[in-house]
Amino acid sequence: MTDFIPNFWQQIEEPQAWLIFLFPLGAFLVNSLIIRPFFNQYSKLSGWITVVSLTASFVLSVYAVGSVAANDGRSIGWASHEWVEVANFKMTVGIMMNSLTALMLLVVTGVSLLVQIYSMGYMKGDSGYSRYFAYMSLFTASMVGLVMSSNIVQLFVFWELVGLCSFLLIGFWFHKPSAAAAAKKAFLVTRVGDFGFLLGILYLFSQGDSFTANNLNPLEIRDIEKAIGLGTVISSSVAGWIALGFFLGAMGKSGQFPLHTWLPDAMEGPTPVSSLIHAATMVAAGVFLVARFFPLFEASPVALDTVAIIGGVTVVFAASMGLVMNDIKRVLAYSTVSQLGYMMLAIGVGAPGVAIFHLFTHAFFKCLLFQGAGSVSHAVGGTFDMRYMGGLRRVMPWTYATFLIGSLSLAGIFPLAGFWSKDEILASAQGQAGFIPQAVFGLALIAVTMTAFYMFRVLFMTFEGDYKGGADADPDVESHAPSNTPHESAWSMLGPMVILALLAIFAGFVANPIVNLGAIPEHWLVHDFLHESAAKFNLGIAAISTFAAILGILLAYLMYVSKTISAQTVVSSVRPIHTVLSRKYYFDELYEDLLTTRVFYRGLAGALDWFDRCVVDGLVRVIDNFGRNIGRLIGQAQTGQVQSYGAVLSGGVLVILGVLLFLK
Repeated sequence: MTDFIPNFWQQIEEPQAWLIFLFPLGAFLVNSLIIRPFFNQYSKLSGWITVVSLTASFVLSVYAVGSVAANDGRSIGWASHEWVEVANFKMTVGIMMNSLTALMLLVVTGVSLLVQIYSMGYMKGDSGYSRYFAYMSLFTASMVGLVMSSNIVQLFVFWELVGLCSFLLIGFWFHKPSAAAAAKKAFLVTRVGDFGFLLGILYLFSQGDSFTANNLNPLEIRDIEKAIGLGTVISSSVAGWIALGFFLGAMGKSGQFPLHTWLPDAMEGPTPVSSLIHAATMVAAGVFLVARFFPLFEASPVALDTVAIIGGVTVVFAASMGLVMNDIKRVLAYSTVSQLGYMMLAIGVGAPGVAIFHLFTHAFFKCLLFQGAGSVSHAVGGTFDMRYMGGLRRVMPWTYATFLIGSLSLAGIFPLAGFWSKDEILASAQGQAGFIPQAVFGLALIAVTMTAFYMFRVLFMTFEGDYKGGADADPDVESHAPSNTPHESAWSMLGPMVILALLAIFAGFVANPIVNLGAIPEHWLVHDFLHESAAKFNLGIAAISTFAAILGILLAYLMYVSKTISAQTVVSSVRPIHTVLSRKYYFDELYEDLLTTRVFYRGLAGALDWFDRCVVDGLVRVIDNFGRNIGRLIGQAQTGQVQSYGAVLSGGVLVILGVLLFLK
């Protein structure tokens, strides 16, 4: 492997690694504490500060990948630094730089850099320009801190900070009630998952020495007895419970069924925010967490099977809702949920490296697709409803070409990046014996056709046919640009899209080729860098998945271009199913109306009413009765008869004498 790495790579030093985190953190501090309050008239400077800081972080991340690769993919270890000590517990902070960390740093900083360049054009003229770049800098710094954390407490701090940043960015346009509601929804739903994560951490805290990075965190540790002290500290069943607690946290962050409801509503934030959340930051955090703690999951077959089942269900469940949505960003949101299901499915069948490979390729084409959606929205006056678009291919050729490449990659068409990573997942699932791997393989294959259909439905409705008026025709858009003539976006937006399109074409095959590609070994990324046995390329599975994708594309063409099949007729024939899908299986009503309003609020109100009547009022009555009765008892003793007082006094003296005699 070292022969593939140029000789100039040297081991990255700890101060250089800390700078990957400190550069975006510094951009946040400068933008929020200096630019915004004192130099807001020069708000454009905040965008440049963020871009320059992320450029530096990205360069250092490339250096980190090269350093780890030159070290044969092994972890580069540095001593942690003691931060605080309470009783016998010492809280340390430090950096874990292994292959998983280095690859995630490359994805996070690289995609974030392209998003910030795109944002300089997209957010131009927004009154919250400086605030936006301050939040985005903190968001990137939080994710960088999360993936570099050397222990689980440090990881959890950044985990929560990522959630806070998502709340701020989803609700960035807080004057819109829908944005404020979406931000609160994201915050609350992810808190449900974080509760399970916290329970797992608290159990580990009670286990003393097992609560350290060296015993638990590294992905490359395959001996679970070394990883978590199995047999001496944590039993297999308890390891399973801890793993499921961690997975619950990952389900919330990565929008897995049934904690998926926040992710589509997160579209209320600016489109670059959606691009970053769905490509490389918040949703990727859940997959990263499960991959990092894979040895813990590997110790419990039940935990792994749960991950596989939830992932397989999520793949089809989310894809089905993407079939009927008319908002282009919501289709992409459900696509993200579905693709995250693929990643969890891969981890569940024992292939975390393959899941990270798909996370790597997905970051590029999903970021590209969201940026394409933002470019289209700019062109048509602010709407995201595809029913009011159409005919944009002729006036937006660059956006159309890049969006087509992203759609083909997401659909898994050869030879684009998505084809290689999705084929690895399918091959890994099909190669495992047992009912669950084969069942989730079938679900994943079904979702291939659904994915291709809904993505080319988006492409055809947006770019083909005749223009339908854009925001001028959309009654849900309150305000739009005075001149609503579709036009191509500026190069500040197109430039990042072109770069992402090239990555969506070549990143998969170049990073993880199925044959020796000159100096790059076969399956280099998964096998040599992430140290996992990669599944052999299965031509049969590749042919079947490609046929399934082409079938979905053909069906979309027949319904939305040639009109051979009437979309209205199809919808009418399956009206009940269409209603269920368009209402998102009524999960919002279940959570927000039934459980939250009727069960939680009414149940809580009833419980508080009972507590007030029976406990609070009851305690007051007991105290009142006690004081009243004691007073009456004492009052009855005060008779005013001197002989009675003398008798009581004499009796007391006799009792005291009796006690003294007895003690002798």
